[in-house]
Amino acid sequence: MSTEIVQSSGKRKEAIARAVLRYPAKGQIKINKVPLEIYRPEISRMRIQEVLKVIQDEKLEKCNIEVTVKGGGINGQTDAVRFAIARAINDFLGTKQIEQTLRDYDDSLLSGDSRRVETKKFGGKKARARRQKSFR
Repeated sequence: MSTEIVQSSGKRKEAIARAVLRYPAKGQIKINKVPLEIYRPEISRMRIQEVLKVIQDEKLEKCNIEVTVKGGGINGQTDAVRFAIARAINDFLGTKQIEQTLRDYDDSLLSGDSRRVETKKFGGKKARARRQKSFR
């Protein structure tokens, strides 16, 4: 019996997550080598577990998912991990029903979030902020 490996990635703001799904395995999920059960902060753990709860499949209990995530902040990393895991599971199971379930739950799980930070322009401190003028 050969091992099946699926790789996927997810991006959110400046955060990039890469997920590797292996089947068959023990059924562990690790983010930056930290098991999902003890991943902090708790709200991030719950948001990541949402994806796994939406998809009810016996095969997922025998899959190891290892995710490495870099860049960005806590919320950006959490969303990047969610996108990467959802894409890996969708590629692994590959049924229309799974894809439809994910799209019904949250359409951005498979397509990602294309919004990025606007670049800073000259003449101001930020992308849109400018020095105020005073006419007296």
